Amino acid sequence: MVRQFALLIIISISPSLTTLTWAASPRPSVVVMLADDAGWGDYGFNGNRQLQTPHIDRIAKEGAVLERFFVCPVCSPTRAEWLTGRYHLRGGVTGVSTGQERLDLDESTIADAFRAAGYATGAFGKWHNGSQWPYHPMARGFDEYYGHTSGHWGEYFDPELELAGRMIREPGYIVDLCTNRAIDFIRRNHDRPFFCYIPFTTPHSPWAVPAEDWERFRDRPITQQATLPDREVIEQTRCALAMVENQDRNVGRVLATLSELGLEDGTIVVYFSDNGPNTMRWNGGMKGRKGTTDEGGIRSPGFIRWPEKIAAGTTVTPITAAIDLLPTLVSLAGIERVGDQPLDGRDLTPLLLTTDRDAASAVANWPDRMLFSTWAGKTTVRTQRHRLDDQGRLFDMLEDPAQQRDLSAVDPEKTARLQAAVQTWMAEMRQEAERKPRLAAASSGSGQAVDPRPIHVGYPQFPITILPARDASPIGEVTRSSSAPNSSYFVNWTSTADRIVWNVDVQTAGRYEVTIDYTCPLADAGSLIELSLGDASLRGEVRPGWDPPLYDNQDTLPRPPAESRMKPFKTLALGQIELPAAAGELTLRALKIPGDQVMDLRRITLTLVQP
Repeated sequence: MVRQFALLIIISISPSLTTLTWAASPRPSVVVMLADDAGWGDYGFNGNRQLQTPHIDRIAKEGAVLERFFVCPVCSPTRAEWLTGRYHLRGGVTGVSTGQERLDLDESTIADAFRAAGYATGAFGKWHNGSQWPYHPMARGFDEYYGHTSGHWGEYFDPELELAGRMIREPGYIVDLCTNRAIDFIRRNHDRPFFCYIPFTTPHSPWAVPAEDWERFRDRPITQQATLPDREVIEQTRCALAMVENQDRNVGRVLATLSELGLEDGTIVVYFSDNGPNTMRWNGGMKGRKGTTDEGGIRSPGFIRWPEKIAAGTTVTPITAAIDLLPTLVSLAGIERVGDQPLDGRDLTPLLLTTDRDAASAVANWPDRMLFSTWAGKTTVRTQRHRLDDQGRLFDMLEDPAQQRDLSAVDPEKTARLQAAVQTWMAEMRQEAERKPRLAAASSGSGQAVDPRPIHVGYPQFPITILPARDASPIGEVTRSSSAPNSSYFVNWTSTADRIVWNVDVQTAGRYEVTIDYTCPLADAGSLIELSLGDASLRGEVRPGWDPPLYDNQDTLPRPPAESRMKPFKTLALGQIELPAAAGELTLRALKIPGDQVMDLRRITLTLVQP
């Protein structure tokens, strides 16, 4: 790939000499780091005195701070918005699990744009916008992928993670492992422009952090408390802060690699989080946490460093959002975005590439705007100074970050104007929903119903299709191992009347290798099972027995009841099946159960071996 250059002419005139200098200025590389469930207040730069985040703080100090930067209340909507520059409902992302997190295929991503411009592209960590091709990150602009494509993950130590379609297990802590892969990607592509996306998995639960990090926090007094201190769980605060410190150390490793390779000045580094804090903990006095549309639920740190172009100490005071990152980064890199969908985000370049003298002018000329956020049927709008919350109450966010004084009766005109804006925006989102197939109740945010869009199977360019339990519908007495589907498996499979169904659309007729990841008590081994799609079927036995204990090395604090405790699953080669190019229900059932149960089921994998 040919690296593209801009031509810079520098003319120096003195009484004795005029010189003309030509210098090649390569396009900048880009590293985007995204925290999972870290709040605005989880960083030293933002005033938290209970932990140390020197490397993340350094990005802020040496670059620009987006002072009031907003994301979504939960994970996958924020990821869809920053990847596309568009509100998440436009792209079909209506939930966080069971297929509702998939980003519609007519949406183009920021990775598409950078890859089209000749950049090497890689993503390393939590994707959460679709698992199977063509929703997979390697179908959305990334050359390489390592991590987990679903939402939260149940294994943080020695985890089983995906590498370009195959599940592999490596020793280590999940954040360290994903950072290792990102650093390797940077090293391999140091001589060309690259776009590296590192979506960390922390401080999202489960509460699991390396022992050396936990030891620093195990007995640490918590002196800065949540806005509602009676709802704070101190042990969880300690663990979340330990996880952020661990993440900071990995950010430092990335920054050190850029410096070592001589790429520091020419690389744009972005850091932000995907929603507010996942527990009640100190957050600058703001109201709300993850899952809410209040200020504390959707305000995120937003730091951008580019030593060559962005002056250290730059502060962007106008309100900004995740939807602004795509138009801003493609503009800074001097590339064209891919796709023709209208953007909701704005190019922040005029606010970033400015001197102290011109900053006031740039802000004065910046048009007013409104930023909307919605989740679980609740919608809010933010202006530069005010927020209309999801109950129609008006707050001055500069004077009242805790949202305690409702001003709707004091300023009914502004309240009515913002209420009308919310109604207009929601009507526009409903029109988008009517234009594309949607799950009728998806906007409820319940995350339990399986999205009706079929899972695509059988692309020759990506022949492996992983079908996890999270994407299937249990029928009968079969249940999930927990109420949170993302990292669950099926249990209580005891009857021949029970079935497990995936809604699939086979793209390529042909022969598929079928494997099943399972556990089964030794005494229950031998169930005869059948996998079928239409007239095609494959039978096999569940054996040998495999009944490992649940992991006891994963949790620093007890795992929340909604999250599955994990165990190692064994892979059973079931055989090969001839599948037609057709849509339908891929069904797994038991024909004979010699023991008390069939098995616990983690996933099925279909691999196209012969079209």
